[in-house]
Amino acid sequence: MGGNGRHRGAAVGAFAPAKINLYLHVVGRRPDGHHLLDSLIAFADIGDRVTAAPADRWSLAIGGPEAGALAALGDDNLVLRAARLLAEEAGRIAPGATRYRATLRLDKALPEASGIGGGSSDAAAALRALDQLWHHPVDRAALAALALRLGADVPACLAARPVWVGGIGERIEPETGLPPAGIVLANPRRRLPTAAVFAARRGAFSPGGRFAPMPPDAAGLAEELAGRRNDLTEAALTLAPEIAAVLDRLAGLPGSLIARMSGSGATCFALFADLAAALAAGAVLARAEPAWWSAAGALLSAAPALDIGDP
Repeated sequence: MGGNGRHRGAAVGAFAPAKINLYLHVVGRRPDGHHLLDSLIAFADIGDRVTAAPADRWSLAIGGPEAGALAALGDDNLVLRAARLLAEEAGRIAPGATRYRATLRLDKALPEASGIGGGSSDAAAALRALDQLWHHPVDRAALAALALRLGADVPACLAARPVWVGGIGERIEPETGLPPAGIVLANPRRRLPTAAVFAARRGAFSPGGRFAPMPPDAAGLAEELAGRRNDLTEAALTLAPEIAAVLDRLAGLPGSLIARMSGSGATCFALFADLAAALAAGAVLARAEPAWWSAAGALLSAAPALDIGDP
């Protein structure tokens, strides 16, 4: 598929990039139990893809190397939930005007429940694709509100570019100066539900970790991040002790600048000076740990463009 114009009956593809919490501080807790967060989130050129095309009824096909874990979810898949939520809101705004339906395909490359926002990024990609397919049936504020209803990470994933995140995930502020960096992701094939990690968390809350100015290169970024942390790491380690081995392996890769767990785990990442360094280190990791899921790439500086073409 290709092109940037709107075409009658055209399918719309949206890349769903891996979400990386470069740091993640838990700064408080609301009376309703939701934790308050402070995080710098970036996205990698590693991810899933959602494609939407016009149809008279809903359908979702799932393929790709990581599709197996999603087969049992059925209608509870976040892509379908996002699609139906947007259709419901669009129909509420313009009742009877259009029957919003689509056929959807999810090509799954990211492991499920792994701390890099696979499901959240898929839901956000579905919102972006359908928003284009249906010619923007709701305004941007309504789209962001729908994203938050789907999960705390979905608003950041809707932006799909470097952002500072606060509150429970609803406070989003773009960061335009994130330096180029290579990245290697690794998961020991351990599914780790977010709710279980938050439930296992103990200890005091952290202060905010936001910093300025943004360093000009990956080495400076890693140095800045070294003074911050992921406050969910210790809790995740109690549930999945193998995360420690992943962090050690990533830290020992040639050219690794910093190694850290992303989100609630169990996926961890290492930053590198550039894409070439990350690809070389990723090849070393894949040979050393063939049973793990791993991928190498680069951080994105801007949201990926939609891909529009014939179904």
